[in-house]
Amino acid sequence: MAQDIAQLDHATLVGMLEDFAKNWLAHDGLWFQAAEQKFDMQTAIELDTTAWERFTVIEAKRIMARHGIGENAGLEGLKRALGFRLYAVLNTQEIRNETEKSFEFYMVDCRVQSARARKQMPLFPCKSVGLVEYAGFAKTIDPRIRTECIGCPPDEQAGKEYYCGWRFSIEG
Repeated sequence: MAQDIAQLDHATLVGMLEDFAKNWLAHDGLWFQAAEQKFDMQTAIELDTTAWERFTVIEAKRIMARHGIGENAGLEGLKRALGFRLYAVLNTQEIRNETEKSFEFYMVDCRVQSARARKQMPLFPCKSVGLVEYAGFAKTIDPRIRTECIGCPPDEQAGKEYYCGWRFSIEG
C-alpha cells in the first residue's frame, strides 16, 4: 500500500493531507458532541482537555522527529512546529509581534469556529482546552517556553480579528 501512495502526484498528496486533516477534525467534533450529549458541556470539555493534554505531546514529538526539530529548540523551533500541526493546513495562522524573547501566535481563521459563526451558533468555548493544548505543545518543544492566552472563546474579543491568540515567551 505504501508503494501506491509513493506513486501519487504532489497535488493528490496535498489533497489527501487536507482530507486527512478534515477527517480528523470531523472525528474530534463528533466525539465531542457525543460526549456532550451523553453527559453535558462541562464534562465533555473536561474529557476533551484530558485527551488534548496527551495528544498535543504526541503531536509535538512526531513533528519534531519528522522535521528534525531538536529538543530545547526554543521559539524558532516552536514557530516551525506550529506550521506542521495537523490543523495548520485547514486554518489561517499568523505570527506577530516577534522579539528575541517572545512572539504572538494568532488563529485568524479557525475551521471549527468559522463554521459555528456561519450557522449563527455561539463560538465554542475552547479556552480551557487551548490553555492545556498550546502550553503542552510548547513545553514539549522546549520546557523553557511559557504560554499565555491573549484571547480565546469565550473571551469577548475572540472572533473579531482572530479566534484565538497566544503569547509564547522564553527566558535564557
